[in-house]
Amino acid sequence: MSTSAGGLSRRRVAGASAASSANADDDWSSTSNNPTPNGTTPSSPTTGTGSAGGGVAHSHAGSAFEGGSKIAYDPRDLDRDREEARAGGKMPRLTIMEEVLLLGLKDKQGYLSFWNDNISYALRGCILIELALRRRIALVKHANRRQMPLADRVVEVIDDRQTGETILDETLKMMKSQEGERMSINAWIDLLSGETWNVMKIGFQLKQVRERLAKGLVDKGVLRTEKRNFLLFDMATHPVADVRTKESVVARAVALLTATTSSIPPQALDKEGVQNRATRAVCLVCAAYAASVLDNAFGRLTYEDREAAFQRCDEILGEFAVWPFGSASSSSSSTGGGSMGSGAPRRRESSRIGMGSSASGRESVLGLLQEVRREMQGEEDVGFELVAGVLEVLSKLDSLL
Repeated sequence: MSTSAGGLSRRRVAGASAASSANADDDWSSTSNNPTPNGTTPSSPTTGTGSAGGGVAHSHAGSAFEGGSKIAYDPRDLDRDREEARAGGKMPRLTIMEEVLLLGLKDKQGYLSFWNDNISYALRGCILIELALRRRIALVKHANRRQMPLADRVVEVIDDRQTGETILDETLKMMKSQEGERMSINAWIDLLSGETWNVMKIGFQLKQVRERLAKGLVDKGVLRTEKRNFLLFDMATHPVADVRTKESVVARAVALLTATTSSIPPQALDKEGVQNRATRAVCLVCAAYAASVLDNAFGRLTYEDREAAFQRCDEILGEFAVWPFGSASSSSSSTGGGSMGSGAPRRRESSRIGMGSSASGRESVLGLLQEVRREMQGEEDVGFELVAGVLEVLSKLDSLL
């Protein structure tokens, strides 16, 4: 009996004695301790004598049964499971930034409108929202923070583990490096956008966010890359490759903003099991509204339906751009506006009056408020409070730029 060079196969020679067979079995067991080229250790076969005399039992080498080899696993899978359990669901396929960018892209041309100045600033706000929903950052839980305006409350990093998204991880790393000098929501959005006069802080600007997000969508199979000639120069464009994915984002936004009842239509939410489905739906339409890309989703609506959808989005933003959520109606009459968003609700209330809106508009948002509150971790959820602060900054975007 002889063994092969790898020690994994045997060949019986005619007329071999029982002793030589035993020696060969010893050689087989000794070679089983040597690792194979792929790094695993083969298990020795289990042999035995049947009741009829001389039968060989089945081998279980390389399996998880009958004392076979150990099963390899990726520790990151366990980390992902623990993170999903802590976050309340699995992460969505697309981030909020990618969905907002997808709404703004022209399907066939593959580029954004050249006259859109709002989307760059809105995308930086979406980065903070995404990090807050993933439980990476939150507001500093200080008793005196309610005396400060919502957008001026200080942000801290509560979990510096990577998310797997390049832009989110880069932002998280920068925020972690500034733990000794924590900054507010408004300050972080300004720094990430490059809107600062401090030359020492100019390095915090996130560059080419739109292009990097588009390339991330290319990697996910949603977009493709082409080159177009614009008179004097060539520019990379990203037309839509997966039409169904964009249609699903558009359908969710339209379903949420055209609903006429207080209950949320199932078509307005992401797949079952996705983390913070209702909150993500709210953030998507509010960020798209602030980024001036929401009208691209209303191409199939009539003029009256478009105006009603914009009015509903304005009401949703007014209710979620304050803290606690849904306190916009009381903030206009309160005098100590420390815990509420300051100017946005009053401006939006006047716009509702000008458009002929009544209190029934807020009634249609109550179901959305209840769903979002169910996703919160208590009434003092500083992560959702950060989301409200970002939406309050985005609600004033026209006056900031």
